[in-house]
Amino acid sequence: MYNHKSVIRNLVSRALLIKRLTSEIENMINIELSAQGHINDIDYEALEYLMKAVDQGKVSS
Repeated sequence: MYNHKSVIRNLVSRALLIKRLTSEIENMINIELSAQGHINDIDYEALEYLMKAVDQGKVSS
């Protein structure tokens, strides 16, 4: 079964993979959040995980 990830989770995955939250990825996340007008629990958890990784120095910004 194919599990379609959201745009936000794809962007978070990309940032985690390259261990860097680039301004481009951050802008794309913000654009997607604005377009959606809301955030579901899974996307929220993904963003929360990314922010913790940045805070812990595992992902640079």
